Amino acid sequence: MGIRQKAFKQAFQVLNKTGMGRLLSPFTQGCGAVFMLHHVRPARSDAFQPNQLLEISPEFLRLAVERIRQNGYEIISLDKAVDLLKSGYGQKRYAVLTFDDGYRDNIEIAYPVLKELQAPFTVFVATGLIDRTTELWWVALERIIAAHDEIVLSPDRSGAGIACRTVDEKNACFDKLTRHITQELGELDQRRVIRALCDRYGLDLAALADEYVMSWDDLRALARDPLVSIGAHTHDHFALARLGEEDARLDVLRGLTRLEAELGRRPKHFAYPYGKPYAVCERDARMLREIGFASSLTTFPGVLQSANARDPMMLPRVSLNGRFQDPAVIDQCLTGAPFALYRAARWAASGFGIRSGISRLFPSTR
Repeated sequence: MGIRQKAFKQAFQVLNKTGMGRLLSPFTQGCGAVFMLHHVRPARSDAFQPNQLLEISPEFLRLAVERIRQNGYEIISLDKAVDLLKSGYGQKRYAVLTFDDGYRDNIEIAYPVLKELQAPFTVFVATGLIDRTTELWWVALERIIAAHDEIVLSPDRSGAGIACRTVDEKNACFDKLTRHITQELGELDQRRVIRALCDRYGLDLAALADEYVMSWDDLRALARDPLVSIGAHTHDHFALARLGEEDARLDVLRGLTRLEAELGRRPKHFAYPYGKPYAVCERDARMLREIGFASSLTTFPGVLQSANARDPMMLPRVSLNGRFQDPAVIDQCLTGAPFALYRAARWAASGFGIRSGISRLFPSTR
């Protein structure tokens, strides 16, 4: 567990043991929460699991649903939640379950649990993954690093390699390559580098997608259940803010068109791939509003507040993180206190808003 994860864990423990979360909840709780999930599958024993944050066990999924309800929340559809958010109606707090990308375990493992518990949920689908034309680059990186002691990026293997013999070295290698391809390379170059790596190290990207991702038949079967709604998640799973406006619009519309053609209905809700500050911008929110989505979801941490009703194009979510499969974490997240403290810490780190104010006077030219 890295320094950041340890800090989060300690913060949750302090909030729980001191009762501070409950004390702050009247001011921080908000009206509801949208939970973000990816994989639901049995826990793995691998020492190297850089994508572990994306995986929870079916047992924890069941516990999470029960815990959310024990906290007095009604689990409802995203449609209903957005309507309630906009109207400000209702005293009972509500929660929404969302899954990103379209993984096979969503239908094989998560769906039976949620069907039994009668808990509605939304799956945001990147259609290129279903078509097997888009790269699961984060899974590919994990597989390649796990299987080798050194990774060389240069096509002819002439450059210096990155050592990855030990678990610590593998984690450092994964972090370094992830930063490189998501923040230093453009989105198209990112995929070119990933495809070249997979060719060099003998990893079949199409077979990887077959292993991990639903088929269109799977998705159609899931969509037939009124308990399930399907949302849009682009076609190629690019970070929209790192694309030009026309390319970003085309990627959103291509995903939307594919879903409508295959499922016979047009999704009303959207989730940003990645959803982090470098991947989401006001331009994209405006674009999604123009396309006609009723809401769009980020990965910005937080609960739903009345302020979100003014513009539901950048809604926050609560991550069900595979590294923190603890019911007390769910309790604390529902108080909203961890997110309020997180925002306060960021504000303090920025010089109590002074630095950000100055930076707005002198904007970056990049």
